[in-house]
Amino acid sequence: MPYIEAKLSVKLDENQKNELQKQLTNVVSSAFSKPKTYIMAGIEDGKSLYMAENEIKNGAYISVSLLGSASRPACQTLTQNICSILSNYGIEGSHVYVTYHPVDLWGWNGSMF
Repeated sequence: MPYIEAKLSVKLDENQKNELQKQLTNVVSSAFSKPKTYIMAGIEDGKSLYMAENEIKNGAYISVSLLGSASRPACQTLTQNICSILSNYGIEGSHVYVTYHPVDLWGWNGSMF
């Protein structure tokens, strides 16, 4: 835990997906002081995304779920870092939404954290 879910309107090849998940894992690990071994990431590319009723050709929705809560400053820094990473894939920050989901109950390996 945390879990990073990335939905992108752009198509990525497997190398790009692998690199993106590594970059996202690194910034989330740093922002929340969580070991990378507990971070899971999912990347869905080629999604249809819309903003203001218009299709976004280069956009992203990033959802970060984490056990417990996070501070606003940590989320602010992480949002900046995520937007910076996505800019390397042709996605402008103005076409990115990042949401944070604190979770009280989280199970793993047959038990609860």
